[in-house]
Amino acid sequence: MKKIFLLIGIIGIASLYSCTDLEEEILDESTDVTGDGGAESLLAPAYAPLPEFYRHTNYFTLQEVTTDEAILPYRGGTDWGDNGKFINLHQHTFTSTNGAVNDAWNSITTGLTYSTSAVARLRNANDPALSSFLAEARGLTAFYNMKSLDLYGIVFRKNGVDSTSVILRGEDAFNYIESELLDIVDDLSNDVGPGRISQDAAYGLLARLYLNAAVYRDVYGTPSFRNEDMDKVIDYTTRLIESGKYQLSPEFFEIFDDENHTNPELIFAIDQRADLNGHNRMAYFSLSGNQFPLPDYPRANGTDGAALTSDYYRTWIEAYGEDPQGIDPRFHKHNLDTTITCINGDAFEIDRGILRGQQYGLQHDAKGEPFERCDDGGYVVGKIYNVTRSEPDEPVIFTENIDFSLEGSDYATGYRVEKYEFSKQSDTGRNRGEADLVVLRLADMYLMRAEAYLRRSNNTAAALEDVNTIRGARTARFTAPDLNSIDLETLYRERGFELYWEHQRRTDMIRFGKYEDTWTEKNNSDVTKRLFPIPQSAIDAASDRPGYLVQNEGY
Repeated sequence: MKKIFLLIGIIGIASLYSCTDLEEEILDESTDVTGDGGAESLLAPAYAPLPEFYRHTNYFTLQEVTTDEAILPYRGGTDWGDNGKFINLHQHTFTSTNGAVNDAWNSITTGLTYSTSAVARLRNANDPALSSFLAEARGLTAFYNMKSLDLYGIVFRKNGVDSTSVILRGEDAFNYIESELLDIVDDLSNDVGPGRISQDAAYGLLARLYLNAAVYRDVYGTPSFRNEDMDKVIDYTTRLIESGKYQLSPEFFEIFDDENHTNPELIFAIDQRADLNGHNRMAYFSLSGNQFPLPDYPRANGTDGAALTSDYYRTWIEAYGEDPQGIDPRFHKHNLDTTITCINGDAFEIDRGILRGQQYGLQHDAKGEPFERCDDGGYVVGKIYNVTRSEPDEPVIFTENIDFSLEGSDYATGYRVEKYEFSKQSDTGRNRGEADLVVLRLADMYLMRAEAYLRRSNNTAAALEDVNTIRGARTARFTAPDLNSIDLETLYRERGFELYWEHQRRTDMIRFGKYEDTWTEKNNSDVTKRLFPIPQSAIDAASDRPGYLVQNEGY
């Protein structure tokens, strides 16, 4: 039995990408991989870093808090301070010691470590029956490298466990990921569900790769979109759209429900079911600390984290010329009848989508006592106040304006987002979040194809049909009106309406030339902020290999 010794640190970067302290970890490199069960157990560690990577304070903050969609100030002047990392991200003043930048790097390099190990062991098994598992491990490696390219501008090419990884940038990095995905796509299985890299997931990843190719080849320049790239986007998205395997969800918010693992719109997602990871915190992250969504759990509340910027909210108003609630079902889902003051526990459900104004809910005190009950045994529902913030006479009213001033960063400022369902089994709000985190879904395939149509030949008819197909599919409550015309600016806005808070805004802003714009508390137009810095800890660990790990421009 062969053993591989992995040094986590510089040797980890050179051999298996990791980047934390210089500690030795022994991974069993046995070639004895027996059947599907052995292969699946080998793949499990490679998927394990994904929930941490997609945590609300990790990848989300890099992709959303750096943009015009989300802002996270010091709540109440102190909460969410975190050494200024969230403020620095929003203002584009982040450095190589930013905690979120480091956390994302660690998650990616850990994932690369384990996926590369799985590739090596499956190759050594030399069993044709395991070819789909080998392809899956390589696909997962390509996925982690895509994230590394998008965030840090680098890719790790590795030819074997015992070899030193080669760092690629620009077109070389793009070409490597492209070649890896193309090499494995025909060997991937489509019988593994949305929580794993399937052939369809690879199609979606290829479409996303080609859509962003112009940025990846020249990240600091003005994107020059090639027709052949757009043709490939159209090809791969069309395969998924016309496959018949996926359907647009009539109820938009069901895509993000607790039970969304079987939602027919999902192509690839981070599996969060209770028997696996179950720690999706997206639902509690934005809610008020005085909102308690579950009658059975008096300690499960929100945390007054990130909110929408007024800049993003205004795009809805500008699009519709009036309040979009009741016009576009993606904006808000009204679940709680505030005219009823006594509700049975099984009928209580908070609203979803974008939450504004006075908030209503269960009546609670700061000691975590059971909720106030009605005479008939139901639960008292009414206006909620800042009880947990020691201001019991101050109502919780979400305001449009939010900034980094003392007034603008109070606990109730900013419109909030409840896109994912607050898990029915979460006794604290911070655990057992069972909704899968969406990575690829059918609506995005339509939107990517529409964008490719416009960039390829300004085919507005085809692009408009794709966008209106999505809008017309959300029929559960009411349907958004069709658009009458479309251009790239309208499509960008439409991506914001459909995909808000789904870890895509930064990448979209860069591709559409919006990332150097001014919004809320951000006026930095430095193009080098399109990439995040390589963590200083990783560069320090690589100091004995001059020129191996070079810091990105501008840091």
